[in-house]
Amino acid sequence: MTSRGLATRARIVAAAADVIHQHGVGDTSIVDVQRASGTSGSQIYHYFADKESLVRAVAEYRAAEALKYQDSFGPLDSIAALRRWANAQVTFANTRLCAGGCDLGALVSQLAESDPVSRDTIAEGLGAWAQRIERGLKTMQDRGTLDASTDAHGHALALLAALEGGLVLSQAQRDSAALASVLHAVVSHIETYSTETA
Repeated sequence: MTSRGLATRARIVAAAADVIHQHGVGDTSIVDVQRASGTSGSQIYHYFADKESLVRAVAEYRAAEALKYQDSFGPLDSIAALRRWANAQVTFANTRLCAGGCDLGALVSQLAESDPVSRDTIAEGLGAWAQRIERGLKTMQDRGTLDASTDAHGHALALLAALEGGLVLSQAQRDSAALASVLHAVVSHIETYSTETA
């Protein structure tokens, strides 16, 4: 594929991701994606055999974007970094007026039971996200600032689950209070394993 072709495909996928996030998979048509991406139907079908393959590309795109978003915070290798990360999630939710939830997580309810390929893509993305959080906790353990008995894997999963669940509640209530509460509760629990003195 030429660089121009890659750029066109990327534009189609990004536009489809935005439309799907706004209207859902079921209410998004190829025509909607054409309009949003400024491409023709023949262009879309040149890159994607059908809507299903386009949706699967959107799942891959959202997973990759989620990891880039997480990486933008740098390593979560201190309690202070964890708190900054938690605060940033709440701020981000507020900038969106608590609408939309998580761009990746929002696909779960739409695709998990109907498209096992997309479900696996989403699961892998969420798993990689948790691994990035876990990496920071393990760095703290290696440094000796987090007790060796800390379940880094379990706490990373808990923190990501708190984010996803908190975003769902915030989306429903149009209020970030639940998100802030659950994220800081998990960070405070992790802090109980900290070996650093105040």
